[in-house]
Amino acid sequence: MTDPSATKNPALTEILVSRDEIEARVQAIGQEISNDYAGRTPLLIGVLKGGVIFTADLARAIDLPVELDFMAVSSYGSTTRNSGVVRIIKDLDNDIEGRDVIIVEDIVDSGLTLRYLRKTLLARNPSSLEFCSLLVREEQQADLDDLVKYAGFRLPQVWVVGYGLDVGQQYRNLGDIWAYDTDNEH
Repeated sequence: MTDPSATKNPALTEILVSRDEIEARVQAIGQEISNDYAGRTPLLIGVLKGGVIFTADLARAIDLPVELDFMAVSSYGSTTRNSGVVRIIKDLDNDIEGRDVIIVEDIVDSGLTLRYLRKTLLARNPSSLEFCSLLVREEQQADLDDLVKYAGFRLPQVWVVGYGLDVGQQYRNLGDIWAYDTDNEH
């Protein structure tokens, strides 16, 4: 079921991924991670703010002990345009040296943030470093296959909101992922 109030905004044009599809895919990714990290305790690093809901659901879907930490990075600010510059707003609370680390992202658009995080975190000497993203842009997939080990859904180049993703800090709480028409905002 969708949030009835969401359909009142004409900028929310269609549901691209339903909450049921999200739940099923999160469970499948959790099982993949459980199999891949059997006998280990991976550290999930959620990328704030958009990745917080996915990180929490994914942690519950992993049948292993996991630890959580969070980072906040920005390449958008409060706009819908990528600035081309990534900056860390909140760094990790704990040292990752010698740890099995999985970065959990809401969406990989251009790969700019992902590549920045990879370079920055590899310098901290984790035992392993993998990326998990709920959404990956279709046109970026070929360039990112070697970087994103766990991917949820591939999406066309449209702005999306819901399940943690926002526009202007709104719509993160929608259970489904919606296409959002930035030209039709009110």
